[in-house]
Amino acid sequence: MKAINLQTTANLPLIGALLLIGIAWGLTVPLSKVAVSGGCTPLGIMFWEQLIVALIMGLILVARAAIAHQKISLPLDRGTLLFYLMVALLGTVFPNFFSYWAVGELPAAIIAIIIASVPMFALSIAVGAGIEPFMVQRWLGVCLGGAAVVLLVAPEASLPNPEKSIFVLVALAAAFCYGLEGNYIARCKPRTVDPIGTLFGASIVSVLIIAPLSISSGAWINLPGHFTVPEQAILGIALFHAMAYSGYVWLVGRAGPVFSSQVAYVITLSALILSMIFLQEALSAYALISLALMLAGLALVQPRRARVKA
Repeated sequence: MKAINLQTTANLPLIGALLLIGIAWGLTVPLSKVAVSGGCTPLGIMFWEQLIVALIMGLILVARAAIAHQKISLPLDRGTLLFYLMVALLGTVFPNFFSYWAVGELPAAIIAIIIASVPMFALSIAVGAGIEPFMVQRWLGVCLGGAAVVLLVAPEASLPNPEKSIFVLVALAAAFCYGLEGNYIARCKPRTVDPIGTLFGASIVSVLIIAPLSISSGAWINLPGHFTVPEQAILGIALFHAMAYSGYVWLVGRAGPVFSSQVAYVITLSALILSMIFLQEALSAYALISLALMLAGLALVQPRRARVKA
């Protein structure tokens, strides 16, 4: 059997995980649009999302310990607490705020296209930090991604209201945070913490940060008291986020930040299709060209060879 086939076979579990993570994450985009359009504030959504994720991860930790007849193992040393804080800030607090802010002003389909820029940021950061090698074709992919963004913000091009092009930059700020986070996890993740523990710890930290901000700013959402469609969307966001994010942290540790960031492929396409189906959003010719350029750029941002652990 040829070596390339062996390599492809070895990567199949990672590719399958990438697809499942991307679809789950993609579902959160139209759900976010539903929640924000229903009057829910970014901070309010973020609080309940992170609280529900923390509860789910906590239950998993308890169940796993009970099955193994062991005590719950959650490192709380200074270094690990700093890791939880950084994952919370780079993977939740900052990008979620930017994303929910942008999705309130832009079509969800446009947000889906912008998500595909995550690997571009991840590559630039990884090369700068010495985590990934420099390759000409990768940088060509980054340039194509940049051209795609230019098409999105060009006056009278892709957006229903060109005056809202500034929110494309807001959405890009979220993508930049995700690129930073993937590289941070790859370089700084403690050996003593696993994806479930990481997400639980980061979610708890996020709740502690977001709760006072939500209450003091008047952005609080009374989720149990008004469980209408927007609140149901928040619950869906939390469930899919828990699935996707814990899987993403696991994937970064197995295959590296650039390969893992290819999840943006699946997120973009699934979010785009779901937004067009359920939100009746249409894309302009410019937006379709932008999507094609972004996906072509992603194709050139090849992942490093996956390091499959025994």
